[in-house]
Amino acid sequence: MKINVFLPCRKGSQRILNKNTKPFGKFKNGLLEIKLKHLIQSNLIDRIYLSTNDDEILAYAKNLNHKKLVLHKRDEKLASNTASADDLINHAYELIQDGEILWTHVTSPFFTDRDYNKVVKTYTKVLQDGFDSLVSVTPLKGFFWNENGPINYDIKVKNWPPTQETQTIYELNSAVFLANASIYKNLKNRMGIKPYFYETDKIKGFDIDWKEDFLMGEAILKANLVNGGG
Repeated sequence: MKINVFLPCRKGSQRILNKNTKPFGKFKNGLLEIKLKHLIQSNLIDRIYLSTNDDEILAYAKNLNHKKLVLHKRDEKLASNTASADDLINHAYELIQDGEILWTHVTSPFFTDRDYNKVVKTYTKVLQDGFDSLVSVTPLKGFFWNENGPINYDIKVKNWPPTQETQTIYELNSAVFLANASIYKNLKNRMGIKPYFYETDKIKGFDIDWKEDFLMGEAILKANLVNGGG
């Protein structure tokens, strides 16, 4: 089984300036430095396809001079705010047309090489159990509502049940999507019709999207709550 990573890194984050390369804790080159270190150190990852429109990112990755790295200068149209997830899915398949595609992000700094190895081993096993893909999720318990009322408990049974009795809600945390390239081709998706939910804790599944996420991530790193790769 050949594991190919698709790592999209768009320049021009509107929420956090230079989010991918902004210094993060003790890491001078930020989230990019952490993620490439994790991916390179994983002994179950064969290739890392880094797709970006950022020359600074390309220069940093090129300087690493690692045989796993495949660098791709992404077209600006695919890096614009109008580019959709569907556009990126098609782009991933254009780059990787055979083997398995492990889609991940630099914004998951606490998902380490050991976690990627566990994911690949789990994926290999669950394929034999009838699943066709794997996606990382954070299981949540609590009181979740939409405009029509609660969605994970029944107020006709109990207004305020203990949180452990509420139905688990799974948040796709974007740390990992793993599927065969054929799913990208045939379903135009990065997960299949029967995905396995790979559960992570809140720190492993921590995703940096907003400025406050970045600050909280640095606090987690400083507190040594998890090995961020250093």
